[in-house]
Amino acid sequence: MSAAKISAVALVVPDYDAAIAFYVDRLGFRLTEDIPQGDKRWVTVEPPGGGCRLLLARAATPEQATVIGRQAGGRVGFFLDTDDFDRDHQAMLAAGVHFEEPPRREPYGIVAVWRDPFGNRWDLIERH
Repeated sequence: MSAAKISAVALVVPDYDAAIAFYVDRLGFRLTEDIPQGDKRWVTVEPPGGGCRLLLARAATPEQATVIGRQAGGRVGFFLDTDDFDRDHQAMLAAGVHFEEPPRREPYGIVAVWRDPFGNRWDLIERH
């Protein structure tokens, strides 16, 4: 298994197009796949710098809908690395992204917690 890697992580969302509008149109992620599959779609997006993709998985049952925004049990579950925290923080604020806190310095870098419109908590991080 020496060539194995994590290629995507599922993110349960209420609607494919709303998620695409946020991640692609507002944050600048790249839409890498949007493949119809009957009543669902295979939709992946990738951050501008590449890396692990998000599989935007529309909740198909009431049980699945209950985890939207809480997949990580209330913790930060997703981490967006940047090479320029100030640039990306300002761009995200201008795009209407809600930050839960001001930027803070940690031993590993500069970080601030933000939420997507579906309630998922993220870290924006510039690592040292």
